[in-house]
Parts: sequence; C-alpha cells; structure tokens
Amino acid sequence: MNANILIVDDEKNIREGLRLVLKKDNHTVFLAPDGSEAISILKNNEIDLVITDLKMPNMDGENLLAYIMKDFPGIPVIVLTGHGTVETAVKAMRDGAYDFLTKPLNIEKLSIIVERALSKRLLEIENRKLQSKLSIYFGNLIGKSERMASVLNIVEQVAPTKASVLVLGENGVGKELVANLIKDLSTRNDKPFIKLHCSALSESLLESELFGHEKGAFTGAVKSKKGRFELADGGTIFLDEIGEISHTIQIKLLRILQEKTFERVGGESTLSVDVRIIAATNRDLKKEVDEGRFREDLYYRLNVVQVVVPPLRERKDDIPLLISHFLLELCRENNKSIFEITNKAKNALYNYSWPGNVRELRNAIESAVVLTKDAVIDIDDLPPHLRGEEDGVDYMKIKMPVKMDEIEKQAILFTLKLSKGNKTMAAELLNMNRKTLYTKLNEYEYEKHEAIIS
Repeated sequence: MNANILIVDDEKNIREGLRLVLKKDNHTVFLAPDGSEAISILKNNEIDLVITDLKMPNMDGENLLAYIMKDFPGIPVIVLTGHGTVETAVKAMRDGAYDFLTKPLNIEKLSIIVERALSKRLLEIENRKLQSKLSIYFGNLIGKSERMASVLNIVEQVAPTKASVLVLGENGVGKELVANLIKDLSTRNDKPFIKLHCSALSESLLESELFGHEKGAFTGAVKSKKGRFELADGGTIFLDEIGEISHTIQIKLLRILQEKTFERVGGESTLSVDVRIIAATNRDLKKEVDEGRFREDLYYRLNVVQVVVPPLRERKDDIPLLISHFLLELCRENNKSIFEITNKAKNALYNYSWPGNVRELRNAIESAVVLTKDAVIDIDDLPPHLRGEEDGVDYMKIKMPVKMDEIEKQAILFTLKLSKGNKTMAAELLNMNRKTLYTKLNEYEYEKHEAIIS
C-alpha cells in the first residue's frame, strides 16, 4: 500500500530521517513539528498513518492522539517515546494508539509496524467502501448472491406498503435483519418498532406482553401495563417465532389483523391500534396449518407477502463478504489487529455446510479473532469442527520438472475444483483479479475441462 504518512516530531533530524526511510517504501510523507501543525495537515490531506512523538511544544502527542481518536478514528497512530517514558506510551496505547516505538528507533521494527498498521488501515477502507455500497441495497444484510438479490427485490417492493410480511428461514439466517430493513425502508421508519420473541414466554406472559393488562388482572399485576401493540401504535411490530404461539393467542392476533382492535388482559375497554405486523418463523407454517396446529385464517392474514431467507450453504458467494465484515467488526470489539485469513482457513470456512448459518459463521470468526496470537488467522485458529472439513483436498501434487506456466494452470484449475467451480471464490482464494482469472480460463479453454474438474 502506497500511503500518505504524517510524521510529527519537534526534532528535525528525526523527521527528516523517517522521511527518507518511508520514501524508500514509496510512501508520501508529510512533516509537522508539533500537534497544532499536524492537525492542519490532517484537515487538508487524506492521511493513512500518523507517527508522532509524545513530548512536543505547543501541542503534545497525547493531545494530538486524543484529537485523532475523536475526529479521525480510522487513522492508526504510532507513538514515539524515550526509554524513560514507556509508561506514557503504554497509556497512549490504552487511549487508542496502534503501537509505540522507543528512541533510538529500530528501523527494521519500524518498517514492520508501519506495514501492519497500513494493512489494518487498508482493510478498514475497503470494508467501509463495501459497507457503503452494500448499505444502499441491503442495510445490515451482507450479500451479493442471486438468492440475496431476490430477497432484496421483494423487500424493496413490500417495504413502502402496509402489507403484513411473513419471513421464513432457518435459525441464524438473519430473519430479524430482514424485518429491520423492511421497517427502515417503510413509510413508518420514524415510528415505533417493537420486537418480541414469542417462544421465550409462556402463554399467559405472552398474552400480557402483547396486549397489556389492567391492575389486578392476575396475581402480581400491581398496576396497569401497556402491551407491545399499544407501544407500537402507528409503527411496526416484529413477532419472531410466530409458529410457537398457542391457539388462544392466535385468535386474539387474528382479531387485531382483521379489526385492529383488542382488550387488555382483565380489561373491558376496546382499544384500537394501527400497527403493521412482520412475523418470522423457522417452521413450515403451511405444514402446521395442515396438521391443525396453526389457524389457516391467521396464516393467510400474516402471509400476505412471504420472504424466504436462504441458508448460508445456498449462498456461498456471500461468505467472503461476510468474513471481511465480521473480521473488522470483531477486531474492533475485541481490540485486536488482524489483517487477513489464510487461504487454508478460507477454504475450511467456504467448504463447511453451516447448519447454524450466518450466526454460526460470525461465532467462528469471533472465536478465531479471540484465540489467534498472530496478525493472521490460520486454520488452527478456527473451531475444531471446522478444521476437519478439508479432508486433505487442499493438497495439489505436481510432477517435476514442469514449467511455471503449467504450475499456474494446475493451481487455477485445482482451486476451481476446490471452490466447486465458483469462479468468484476461486479468484478470492488465488488472490487474483477476477478479470485476470477469466482471461486465463479462456487460454486454458476451461469449458472443455469443466466436466473433469467439477
């Protein structure tokens, strides 16, 4: 990464010396004698990394660090300190500095830390670009596969309407994220959005939570309480695990959908509400209806528009995006600096069937982020059940002697086999531009080989 690096030090010799070192690595270097001038440079230039002394006149490194953390939080800061002030450097690390170096500087160590810091910066920039692009289309739903595009298309069409929506999918696929997106794109996005997980409560508690209760309605009802439907009036309610509710609750819910009225538990007054309902379940509700466990009339009232969120194993093109998203998110949460995942680890993540879907993938990345001792996640850092997924298929044998062009060809075709013919994933694993991959495949007349390597 050719970066813009700002050096802040009141000693001219150190500034100039660092400039020479960093320019050899093709970086553009900005110089400032104190924090005040550094701020002016930060405001007027795209800076990727700051290296600053702590003890300086006018504005010292500690105050500069605080300013950067507040106004430029994505820029890593390396602090320089004398041997006698290491405690101050440690404090700077707690305050958000990326790393510190003691004077006199070890140039080799400096270069390593700079490259690591810039790798982190690049990862954050790329992830922000990705998130910015995806947020236009998917909000917090990460994905570019055809299956997710189909989900988005339905969400975009139904969101501005008043129609009830039934979101179906396995546990961990992101049904609640779909509900969030529908609400965000709706005309009720500035109105209340109330959520309730129906399976977590007994029938009596669920009834009280949904419809509220009057004082004295049951033991422990020491005062009147509004239910979720009252709280959501004018807005949206999300009922997760709707397939778990009893017939009694089903009847009351049907009435709200039909008449928009209900009574609190123990109450006599009829209340009216205007609430849009988004419901979700991992059950086959049609089967529940056929077997008499769920009311058919309620099913059709809830199922005006149906959104089926695909399991992760059916949209594996999204796995690289999800890995990148979770890696950055979880590094921030756990105060870790991890720059990449090895191809071997990526293979394991890609080839796994993910019965727990996106939630399980996030948990696997979190485990690796917490347990790895390096700046790179390898397969040994993944949970044990993921390490055995490769079964030796990631070893390619090459009979020597052989030309480099032939090695490259074998590596590309083998990676396509490993990715089950998925060219996007193969390009990712090969760290190759997708256009370059397609050019190579045309040279190899890949279509003739496809039946062999699939």
